[in-house]
Amino acid sequence: MTSKNVMITIAGRPNVGKSTLANTLAGEKIAIVTNKPQTTRNRIFAVVNREDTQMVFIDTPGFHKARNKLGDYMVKVVNESVTDVDVVCLVIEPVASVGTQESLLLERMKNTGIPVVLLINKIDSVNKAELLAVMDAYRQAYEFAAILPISARTGENIENMLEVLAGYAQEGPQLFPEDMVTDQPEKQICAEIIREKLLLCLQREIPHGTAVVIDRFTEREDEIIDLEATIFCEKASHKGMIIGKQGAMLKKIGQLARTDIEKFMGTKVYLQTWVKVKENWRDSDSLIRNFGFSEE
Repeated sequence: MTSKNVMITIAGRPNVGKSTLANTLAGEKIAIVTNKPQTTRNRIFAVVNREDTQMVFIDTPGFHKARNKLGDYMVKVVNESVTDVDVVCLVIEPVASVGTQESLLLERMKNTGIPVVLLINKIDSVNKAELLAVMDAYRQAYEFAAILPISARTGENIENMLEVLAGYAQEGPQLFPEDMVTDQPEKQICAEIIREKLLLCLQREIPHGTAVVIDRFTEREDEIIDLEATIFCEKASHKGMIIGKQGAMLKKIGQLARTDIEKFMGTKVYLQTWVKVKENWRDSDSLIRNFGFSEE
């Protein structure tokens, strides 16, 4: 039987639901989700197999104005991810005006010749009649290959979206094994789950200045996983806030992370965490690479 594949980039400003969509498509949590900007830092692949077609979705960081070298890296990931694929899905919220980030992204895509499908997400949060004004605003801004209202959270209209996107598939071999839902190693997903809890539990700028490195990931004979992780932050004062009074905050973060990691791994996990300070690591090329944000 002839096989087909299609590469699809999911792009958009922060917090429009790109990672929620990637998780819905993969059928499990492969990307962390919070209501804070710049939650996603790397590109993440979500693999969907439908009959003879393999669809590879690339979840990207939210397109934003960079304020440090880590931000530069994230913007570069987005720019590269919208140039060498079969189709781009621009994900927006149901707002009847084209924002600055959307305009900049559309400007970048204009010269690529790659078809752009507009996904109006979060339609479960608005009256359906309001969507007409959103469609009109975007139709005037760009010639989209299709405009599809969806809800990544509830799954509404996702099946229709997949049918439309499958139409861009080309004949070719499967890019990933059939049982693979993401390119993310288990260690990386565990580190990201810990970072998600930092984003959820801590206020202001503190969690954006954190990175998580898994120092130990071993599976015992009884399948219990021993996990040791170091949380890096940028200031000694931030370290104190992450640890909290008598270690209460770090304990809370660890418990929330362990619950999600056990759900993801399907087995019991023993998690130990430490906190270390690396001042201004987001502006250090070598530390950015060490923490897994590389060009490769």
